[in-house]
Amino acid sequence: MSEQEWSFSYEGPLHEVFPALHEAQSAYLAQIDSLDVLDRKTHELIRLAVAVLARNSGGIARHAQLAAEVGASWHEIVAAIVLTQPSFGLLPTAEALPAARQGYDTGRRTLEEELEEQEERDA
Repeated sequence: MSEQEWSFSYEGPLHEVFPALHEAQSAYLAQIDSLDVLDRKTHELIRLAVAVLARNSGGIARHAQLAAEVGASWHEIVAAIVLTQPSFGLLPTAEALPAARQGYDTGRRTLEEELEEQEERDA
């Protein structure tokens, strides 16, 4: 797997130094992603809220993007972020919005491109 194929920025350096650890971690994360009790949109909105709590802007952007790619609206993304406010305060919520918007916009573009490609294949 090349660096361009990494989902997260830490994967390349981790794989370079500890490839077995990276592979084990990837397998572990794949099992979490395969949980099918929740629909994918709910799964991504929960992970987005957790990223807000961790104040992880990269995670916020990533999970907003993935949520958008599976059909979440901007209002749903903002709602997931705002739900963190009563327990964790206004600042993490406010700080999360720019990264979430960036991720959402990227996800919407990806979704629109996929739909266009599908329409071209069906034509």
